[in-house]
Amino acid sequence: MNLHILGICGTFMGGVAALARELGHRVQGSDANVYPPMSTQLEQLGIGLHSGYDPNDIAADADCVVIGNALSRGNPAVEHVLNRQINYRSGAQWLAENVLPGRHTLAVAGTHGKTTTTSILAFLLEAAGRDPGFLVGGVPENFGVSARIGSGKEFVVEADEYDTAFFDKRSKFVHYGPRVAILNNLEFDHADIFPDLDAIQRQFHHLVRIVPGEGRLIVNGEDTALSEVLAMGCWTPVERFAIDAEAEWQAELVQTDGSEFILKHLGRALGTVRWNLLGRHNVMNALAAFAACHAVGVAVPDIIPALVDFVSVKRRMEVIGTAAEVTVYDDFAHHPTAIATTLEGLRAKVGAARIVVAMEPRSNSMRLGAHSAQIAPSLADADAVVFLHRPELSWDAEAVVSALRGEGHKVASVDALIDTLKALVRRGDHVVFMSNGGFEDAPRRCLKALKS
Repeated sequence: MNLHILGICGTFMGGVAALARELGHRVQGSDANVYPPMSTQLEQLGIGLHSGYDPNDIAADADCVVIGNALSRGNPAVEHVLNRQINYRSGAQWLAENVLPGRHTLAVAGTHGKTTTTSILAFLLEAAGRDPGFLVGGVPENFGVSARIGSGKEFVVEADEYDTAFFDKRSKFVHYGPRVAILNNLEFDHADIFPDLDAIQRQFHHLVRIVPGEGRLIVNGEDTALSEVLAMGCWTPVERFAIDAEAEWQAELVQTDGSEFILKHLGRALGTVRWNLLGRHNVMNALAAFAACHAVGVAVPDIIPALVDFVSVKRRMEVIGTAAEVTVYDDFAHHPTAIATTLEGLRAKVGAARIVVAMEPRSNSMRLGAHSAQIAPSLADADAVVFLHRPELSWDAEAVVSALRGEGHKVASVDALIDTLKALVRRGDHVVFMSNGGFEDAPRRCLKALKS
């Protein structure tokens, strides 16, 4: 089959492209923003990339056009597909029809931690010898690719609540029919499509409704919003995970930074986890992954030692490099809760060293100002913040900058941001770039500037 993928450099659609290529299909695609790490992965797989949405880039003999949810009516490539009556699918539908039949799907849902938890789960199943397939919304360092078919029964998928496509407004995760579903946490997000938290809870309940009675729900036992989802109706056995609450799966922190903890199941210690990730939130991610492994018959004590070799996903507190004794990180955090927990974990690691954050409010919710009141409190662990306020941002960041605990700066361009950082940072600082977009390659440009 000859496929053309619109929005191919998105984390999900890039994974779909990788799976299609592995299945032997001819694949090419288009995107408005072609940037690493996804563009690098696709090029290495021999997938042709086109910048922009020129209809002429869609081959005349294309059997199917897979359309990402970032595209809408009015896009020239979309209009071409509709006018020529070319066969088209959403990425989620293509995955459900071509990859998931006959597999035991494990879906990882939640406002935060989906990518990391999906990666941990796939890694642990690999350590158990299951050779799982997976699709992750990022590039797990242990695998080097964001998606693969795998020869085992299990397929692990990052299950997003965002809508599927311009022609299918259901959440993507309802397409997957999971046998095991992790509900990691639930907060208000995606303000461009959801009016309030209640609307997102209804979508999560749609997912709960399709998990079979012989399957398993793995649920954050500390999350009130998820408890309310289950109260709407539940027909599947539930196992909860928690640190500070009663649950089937628990962690007892040995190190406060989360790098070592005792894993417990039904009150019995199964072993001590020692690994390289930091933060309470990552301990919760690991708990969910261990519980999901248990749900598909893996002997959990046997795989605990493997986690010491787990390497986090690219752009999840990824160390880009060090220059002039300044460590530079690239991080995907873009919701206040994720920002706060990420910085909390870093603070536990670096102690009194200075943390400097460079932030781009790029997600739709951020750009709409849905989280503006929570941004400054989420940055409490930062000693200084350089906030990128692009001219097209619809709200004034001055209120955020003035409310920061530490030093604050507002700049209008990435060039100005890097110049500000060069003047601001000191030896021993930790500089964290936070954005869910390409950020004009700011982390690496900053590192280069520091080296010079």
